[in-house]
Amino acid sequence: MTFRLNEDQLLIRETARDVAQEQIAPLAQGYDERSEFPWQSVSYLQELGFMAMMVEEKWGGSGLDTLSYSLAMEEISKACASTGVTMSVNNSLYSYPVETFGSESQRENFLKPVISEKLGAFALSEPDAGSDPASMRTNAKLEAGEWVINGSKMWITNGGAASYYVVFAVTDKSKGHRGISAFILEKGDEGFEIGSPEKKLGIRASSTTPLNFDNCRIPQDRLLGKEGEGFKIAMKTLDGGRIGIASQALGIGMAALESAVKYSKEREAFGQQIGKFQGIQWMIANATVELDAARELIWKAAMMKDAGERFVKEAAMAKLYASEAAVRAADMAVQVHGGAGYSNDFPAQRYWRDSKITAIYEGTSEILRLVIARETLGKF
Repeated sequence: MTFRLNEDQLLIRETARDVAQEQIAPLAQGYDERSEFPWQSVSYLQELGFMAMMVEEKWGGSGLDTLSYSLAMEEISKACASTGVTMSVNNSLYSYPVETFGSESQRENFLKPVISEKLGAFALSEPDAGSDPASMRTNAKLEAGEWVINGSKMWITNGGAASYYVVFAVTDKSKGHRGISAFILEKGDEGFEIGSPEKKLGIRASSTTPLNFDNCRIPQDRLLGKEGEGFKIAMKTLDGGRIGIASQALGIGMAALESAVKYSKEREAFGQQIGKFQGIQWMIANATVELDAARELIWKAAMMKDAGERFVKEAAMAKLYASEAAVRAADMAVQVHGGAGYSNDFPAQRYWRDSKITAIYEGTSEILRLVIARETLGKF
């Protein structure tokens, strides 16, 4: 597969890089320290059309390909991982299922607003159902022309900042995962409560909250897709979402690598720059190789998705490798910085904290290895 960016893609990357470094990066440390949602950074992305890059133009989106989205995600996440994941969820996890499975009315009412004004979220995980969504307990029953939802969700990115939510609930327990359906909820719906923000190790500026449903009532036409299609909608959405998170991981890893290179040229020990020591050079070399390989995997998955090919395995491979490479690169950056890397005076510690979540959400490394193995081996 040949990886050669066209003029539009090069322009997208350059635009993303400029806004990331000039407008978003200067705000990142402060947002992180205050655990404050990066509304200003998000507004820059909304103005550029980056919050719904792959949505068709007729709905107000940019109508761009997945590779362009990946390029932008890398650059934004390199500047601020919290802003990156906010962008990723709005693009991959919310806009995609609403555009793909939603009715004309749902697209008009719940897709168009998130292009440039509001945010969306994706609510699948529960206290006892993370990697195993088929065991979810949140349920929905149709009563007098309304869906009544009861249960709770956990670890919802954009939870406190979103206006709209794609929520999954069991509508027929006897059918297992085929009894799961998807719904669109709106902040302010009767019986819908947003919990307190989680206190997190990393991506502190992103909004992560639980959601609670106590006889939450929504109109019948808020069902997304068909009844019983929820699990299929979730899995298809996550396949594409993994390309976004892989790109986020790559951005974090590149930020960590560049910080290590910069510091190794500035810091002196034993009468010379520490970058002249072979031990440091090998650490930087390893990170360089791994991150470059991760980019190849990400671009391959993105191009396969754009070509309409099956990309389940490729997305899983990209997300698995990129996330673990990012964790190693961030750990390396802290080590190269030495004591300074453990200080808030340098961003290396933020990259390290932010990197770890990329190996957990939207498919843990363990789950992704299962996906890759099953796609490779087939069914016995």
